[in-house]
Amino acid sequence: MPQIFKFGGYIIFFWSNENNPTEPIHVHIAEHNPRANSTKIWVTKKGKALVCNNNSQIPAKDLRKLLAFIEANSNEIMQKWYEYFGEISYYC
Repeated sequence: MPQIFKFGGYIIFFWSNENNPTEPIHVHIAEHNPRANSTKIWVTKKGKALVCNNNSQIPAKDLRKLLAFIEANSNEIMQKWYEYFGEISYYC
C-alpha cells in the first residue's frame, strides 16, 4: 500500500488494487499499519474530505484533525493518486 502521509500515530495511504474501473479518489487511514478495516475518506473535486466509513473507529477528535489535514493537502493527494493510478475521478 502506498503510504502518502503520517499524521500523529496514523498513516494515510492508498490501496494498491482499487478495482477496475478505479474507484473515485479516496484515502484510507489506519493506526500504525495499513489494514483491511481502515477508515475511508473521499476527496472531492474541490478538495473537501468526506467520511465514507470509519471502520477503524478513529475517535471523533482525531478524525476532525485528520479531515482538516487531508483537505489542506488535497492537491498533493490528487497529484499522487494520478501518478499512481494513471486516472482520476471524483465521488462528487
